[in-house]
Amino acid sequence: MEADFDVGQRLRGVREMHSLSQRELAKRAGVTNGTISLIEQNRVSPSIGSLRKVLQGIPMALSDFFALDAVPRQKVFFAAEELLEIAGAGGISYQQVGRDLGERALQILHERYAPRSDTGKTLLRHESEEGGVVIRGQLEITVGDQRRLLGPGDAYYFDSRLPHRFRNPGDEECEVVSACTPPSF
Repeated sequence: MEADFDVGQRLRGVREMHSLSQRELAKRAGVTNGTISLIEQNRVSPSIGSLRKVLQGIPMALSDFFALDAVPRQKVFFAAEELLEIAGAGGISYQQVGRDLGERALQILHERYAPRSDTGKTLLRHESEEGGVVIRGQLEITVGDQRRLLGPGDAYYFDSRLPHRFRNPGDEECEVVSACTPPSF
């Protein structure tokens, strides 16, 4: 093995490339959470047998682990079933594209609002900007003292520090694709 090969960085990259948390990989591999953490921080150097056991939780062969490009590629494409449900209550569903947004500047959501659903009378506020396009149905958006009913093809874009609220006043589900930067949900 090359002297400058970083096992910890490679393991973290491979784990993230497979959209696994440290906890999930540890569970799959039959090791402790701490083991994965220590390897990724390069605080322990795993034996070949230990590394092989960890990689079986992905699953990945040792030869593939060492043959990968030095810089792991970020996941680019996401099947519908890979979207992460980050909030799903009161007839509202927010599904996020990607799992770990720690090093990302943009959060993309596929939102669904059941008929008559509402984000609540208490207006939302957070440190970001957000925008979106209504795909189907109707969505009433309040931003500060402005209110507008949007339909398919209509869009919004505003500073999220302004108090805001989303409501579906219609009789059919409303579907929206939105983005928020930086990720704040």
